[in-house]
Amino acid sequence: MTGKFNPEYHEFTARDGVKIGLAVYKMAGLKSLPVLFAASPYRFDNNSLPASPQFLWRETGPIDFYVEQGYAYVHMDLRGSGRSGGEFGFLDAKDQADLYDAIEWISQQDWSNGKVGSIGQSYYCMVQWFLAIMKPPALKCVGAHDGLADPYRAACYHGGIPCDFFPGYWWYQNRFINRFPAEGPSRDQDTDLTRMIADHPLRDDFWLERSAIDRLDQIEVPLFSSGVWSKMQLHTRGNINAFEKAKGPKKLRMSGAPNAWGAAAEFASVDFHRNVLLPFYDHYLKGLETSWTERPVVEYQVRGSARSRTASQWPPENVAYKYFYLTGQKSGSVHSLNDGTLLTSGAEVDGFTSYTYPNPGWVAGVVGFGPKGPAGGFDPARRVLTFTTPTLEADMEIAGPLKLTLYASSSATDTDFFVKVCDQFPAAEDLLAQGLNPGFEVVTRGWLRASHRTIDEAKSSSEVPVYAHTKEVPLEPGEVTKFEISIEPQAYLFKAGHRIRLEIVNGDSPVTEALWPHFYRPDRMGTDTIYHGPEYPSALMLPVLSS
Repeated sequence: MTGKFNPEYHEFTARDGVKIGLAVYKMAGLKSLPVLFAASPYRFDNNSLPASPQFLWRETGPIDFYVEQGYAYVHMDLRGSGRSGGEFGFLDAKDQADLYDAIEWISQQDWSNGKVGSIGQSYYCMVQWFLAIMKPPALKCVGAHDGLADPYRAACYHGGIPCDFFPGYWWYQNRFINRFPAEGPSRDQDTDLTRMIADHPLRDDFWLERSAIDRLDQIEVPLFSSGVWSKMQLHTRGNINAFEKAKGPKKLRMSGAPNAWGAAAEFASVDFHRNVLLPFYDHYLKGLETSWTERPVVEYQVRGSARSRTASQWPPENVAYKYFYLTGQKSGSVHSLNDGTLLTSGAEVDGFTSYTYPNPGWVAGVVGFGPKGPAGGFDPARRVLTFTTPTLEADMEIAGPLKLTLYASSSATDTDFFVKVCDQFPAAEDLLAQGLNPGFEVVTRGWLRASHRTIDEAKSSSEVPVYAHTKEVPLEPGEVTKFEISIEPQAYLFKAGHRIRLEIVNGDSPVTEALWPHFYRPDRMGTDTIYHGPEYPSALMLPVLSS
């Protein structure tokens, strides 16, 4: 073991008779301790590995640190993983019942004082929503860090488009680390999660059972919802949705960690827990007066800067929604399929922009090489549609949800829209003349399969369209259709001298998406047309922070 405290292994019997395994970390001989509870399918036998970005699933936080602060730390193997019996069900009702039963079991142990708080990142956070919803009496607070609440919309079917993360990368690595743990017996997992997800392309009862999103308003226990801006392809919206919907005492914190690896390093650090989460737990589980009471209701870091902001609500009170209209005018700032422009007033003349796919220059998904070919490396902007603002004359800070209103047609009965909002950096004229593209950073993303465009009006607002995903509605080839495309919320500073770039295409790439690619479908062949101008005011909506 690499930790200071060796775990005690226990098990309890779930309500259906299945044995569920737990590891208990605590100082020897102590009784009546406040308890932190974590649960995942990653098995506690792997806790002897360092919680480093190399092991992204080691998301417990620093166990030793909390034990030294006078807590018992309980790590449960979810049903069908590690030392727990049963079959893995991916957030199903049996998983949820086990969580409740675990809290009841903990509250009855002599080393517990009957007060339990939940802890953990990513999957550990995803299960916390259900725990809070079910309200076991001993649960006194929920420290939910970086976790989705709607697996269909947030991860498995972005905008109705299948994502490879959970059925591919994630399920492979989860089975692998269960079969070859750092310590303990090997465990095979026979669940065919890939097939389970593929069998449910619409948001049916399978997904409703596994989605906390529609029940977040049942959360009454004190909640610290702590999210990460850069996890937009997975978790970001979950933490914001939980903060918005929960009914009990609640606060929101959004981290500016640059990516999944940076987010893992942040949550593994003792400083993060000492300064951010420990005061929360000490307040609700030990009854101490801590800095928690003085924390603002909302605090967030602004990506693209060193700024941190506070607010009394989300989005912040001083946000005004500003529209940037797509036009056919050339920006002259980037080499792409069209090099269109974003303007704050619509073009006077109606126009359109078309592209045919698959593009012969695509190499890895929709990404092609630069002007020097393979020797020049990949160029993500070159073979997609772009619409770019003029150079910004002053800083522009955004904070809140984004949306793209798009008027489009297709030669096919269905198509996909992959949308990115990017910060395009200044580029020297001579580099552009050589055919080279400027540097950039992806700020946020949005997705929509055209046949999934039906909006759930009861759950949507003018700024945030929510798709129902209960049926497919084919397109009429050649017919102009209005699409409202939700783009993941974000806080970002676009600096003076930079440009805002919108990218649109019908696929993505492992070059740009890391762990979250969407495989290009071989039957996606055709021509899509984007319409813009007074008759068809396609526009990007940004939540601009006023000074």
